[in-house]
Amino acid sequence: MRSKNKEELISQILFWKKKRQALILAHNYQIPEIQDLADFVGDSLELSQKAAQTESKLIIFCGVHFMAETASILSPDKKVLIPDLEAGCSLASMIDAEMLRQWKKNYPKAVVVSYVNTSAEVKAESDYCCTSTNAVQVVNSIPVNRQILFVPDMFLGDYVAKVTGRKNMIIYPGECHVHAKVKPADINKKMSQYPKAEFLIHPECGCVSSCMHFAANGDIPNVKTHILSTGGMMKYTKKSKSNEFVIATETGILHRLKKENPKKSFIPVRDDLVCRFMKMITLPKLLNSLKNLEYEVKVPKKIADRARIPIERMLEISN
Repeated sequence: MRSKNKEELISQILFWKKKRQALILAHNYQIPEIQDLADFVGDSLELSQKAAQTESKLIIFCGVHFMAETASILSPDKKVLIPDLEAGCSLASMIDAEMLRQWKKNYPKAVVVSYVNTSAEVKAESDYCCTSTNAVQVVNSIPVNRQILFVPDMFLGDYVAKVTGRKNMIIYPGECHVHAKVKPADINKKMSQYPKAEFLIHPECGCVSSCMHFAANGDIPNVKTHILSTGGMMKYTKKSKSNEFVIATETGILHRLKKENPKKSFIPVRDDLVCRFMKMITLPKLLNSLKNLEYEVKVPKKIADRARIPIERMLEISN
């Protein structure tokens, strides 16, 4: 994109943002230009909470579809737009409401805990929601004698089961196509290249269980290995005295990490950890969304009312 065209686009976006009195939200994985134009940058639930707290009646959610749905659930009186309706999520698409209903029939007394990376319909079939930050806390709040169905991320589920010591968690075999790429060999290679670096890994990663095992056995430095959500990574790197970090999550977060910690170095564990869905929202699409009020994400009231219950239960536990 030519610099002049980019400047013109940004100017028009700012004009229409002001005209519409819109709030622009961007996930940590969005392209840098979108992050720089957003009023708030963060993880999915954090952004939905920002949408609910703001006085603005128009929310432009630069993320993926399930995130805009959550914002709509928490802000039923506001118009929530996503600049590209095709911005989906490989993890969220692993399970739908009918699949979950069939699974629940096999375990009629089980409690369903669904990761926020799921559709509104799946949330409506769940007892609790969780994020990667509070999943352990949510599971620990459930009586130990209750069986738990955890959907849809198997790596996060396995991590939670190990941390909590729960033997009665049945974990759905879903995965994020980006995070699943991370293997122990990738970590060992980067850690040998950057021996002074701290290692930050998202719990959706395919090697998270291996990392826990390696850290426990001393194969990788336990004190330098941290399993964190994207929001957790932002907080940790700010307070840490370290100047070098190897990051295992989608590479979009590197822009914000570098922007907020200009004197520190951030190295991706792999250069190809790129979510094509997160990169679908561009400056022209954001401008179109503001000008033409496209595309609205509205969760039907019947589903939204049911989906709000497990979200509110989660918030009550984690607050």
